[in-house]
Amino acid sequence: MSDRAAVALALAVCAGAWWSGAVPLMPAVAVVAVALLIRRPLLLVAGAALLAGALGHRAWDGVTPPASARTVAREVVLLSDPVDVGGALRLEVGITGRRVEAWARGTSAAALRPRLTGERVVVEGRLRPPPPEARRRLALRHVGARMDIEHVGPWQPGSAASRLANGLRRTLVHGAAPLERDQRALLTGFVLGDDRDQSVAVADDFRAAGLTHLLAVSGQNVAFVLVLCRPVLCRLGLRARWAASVAVIGFFGLLTRWEPSVLRASAMAALAVTAVGLGRPASPRRLLALAVAGVVLLDPLLVHSMSFRLSVGASAGILLLAPALARRLPGPRWLAEALAVTSAAQVGVAPVLVPVFGGLPVASIPANLLAVPAAGPLTAWGLTAGMVAGVVGPPADAVLHLPTSLLVGWVAGVARWGAALPLGQIELDHLAAAAALVVATVLACRRCVRFALPVGVAAVTFAVLAPALFPPGGALSEAAPAPGARLWRSDATVLVLDHAGDGRLLAGLRRHAVVRLDTVIATRGTKDQATTVALLRSRVDVGTVLAPEGHVIRDALVPPEGTLDVGGVRVVVTATSPTLQAQVQVRPSP
Repeated sequence: MSDRAAVALALAVCAGAWWSGAVPLMPAVAVVAVALLIRRPLLLVAGAALLAGALGHRAWDGVTPPASARTVAREVVLLSDPVDVGGALRLEVGITGRRVEAWARGTSAAALRPRLTGERVVVEGRLRPPPPEARRRLALRHVGARMDIEHVGPWQPGSAASRLANGLRRTLVHGAAPLERDQRALLTGFVLGDDRDQSVAVADDFRAAGLTHLLAVSGQNVAFVLVLCRPVLCRLGLRARWAASVAVIGFFGLLTRWEPSVLRASAMAALAVTAVGLGRPASPRRLLALAVAGVVLLDPLLVHSMSFRLSVGASAGILLLAPALARRLPGPRWLAEALAVTSAAQVGVAPVLVPVFGGLPVASIPANLLAVPAAGPLTAWGLTAGMVAGVVGPPADAVLHLPTSLLVGWVAGVARWGAALPLGQIELDHLAAAAALVVATVLACRRCVRFALPVGVAAVTFAVLAPALFPPGGALSEAAPAPGARLWRSDATVLVLDHAGDGRLLAGLRRHAVVRLDTVIATRGTKDQATTVALLRSRVDVGTVLAPEGHVIRDALVPPEGTLDVGGVRVVVTATSPTLQAQVQVRPSP
């Protein structure tokens, strides 16, 4: 199969999975079988699209919610690691072949918090259909029901592979004890793709700097594990080496919880070692296309996964654009190659990020140039030295993690710096203008192919500089930067917090180019709002904080009832107990 045929196959499979039509399964399988037998690529592409549609339809049917709520008391297997969400513990469990999103609080949460994927626990709780507004979101993870856990009984460690994987994870986390909390959370993100313990501020920094891909397992992680096992693999025969390599890839997937990006990277690695074992090495483009087609056929709902699409887009951008860019960019080779890979990856993910999230941070280009060179050594050292540190314990663990601390500190510092850069985002209109410029110039100069690269570079440069050169204009009078928050601005800026915020609040303020909050009104003054105010103070310049009587917010003031003028914004306080009630309006200009 040629590279073009492989790409067509992947596109057809993804289109069929997105469609998920009610196609009879066996006829679709028959078409694929005949196409493989007579070696007809076009027929194979058509049959694969039908097969993906049939499998997608069956996948949607498999997440039908239960008819009614009922009490369940039985042993379940954990299908995800527990994560704290809003004062409760969320995890996914398997019950009689059904994937269930389970929630636990209080003593039940405390009992489940140390457990990991693959372990078995006896639980008692109420199984119920998910709310209508959450059904599609949960169905994309093959979840068709929710469970409120009321009691937790004894637990068992699970299969031998799960015990080994969980033991290694616990060893790595134990060895990282000398690191600060944020550094420890970033280490598990770099090595295992585990982002459960990352603080809101750190996660927002990486998101704003376009560095979140560093905290997801990629092909680089898989390649490093294979290199680490190479001394043993090289001593085996050809068939045994292939089997051992595939087993290593599979175990690493189990260790990193088979996240969508892990599936893509593992599938590519497995295909690569298989091709080498057969003496028929394939191009990276073909490996990527076949890997995408294979994993989507295994799980058609992956086409709706944002992380899967980002992983595929970044890989495709690097494979298609990076070599040509690296050859043509001036300057030292190391800088040209790094800039080419970074730019190609950003181009690859732009069609996914921009329509969904509204833009691609311009800061991601310089941030990736500075952070990516440290990510590889950090992953390699963090995995190997981290395991040793977990075995030997103190005081050697602190010494072993000195390089880890320096590398994590560097990458986190780059993320914080990149998030603070006032460069804006490349939005859909910028991309559309750049694409129109490229198409128009190429059509006008079809006989002058040598102008294609300069025009492309000019278009990309325009897209990158446009957010900074042409920032959003117009005065903002009122907006909602995040759920539970309202923003007013004229020559002063006032933020009203009705609920506790999270990373969406910081992203919303950044989207509205807010660098200073003259007044923050915390209507409840609770511990959660105190945490939100502290988060705001760590990321933007915060002036006065107003809160109700009995608040727990540091340095906040209880305002008198009446009218307060904050620049061009008027605040009318009508009550200060039990909550702070205020009406905010932008005063008309004189």
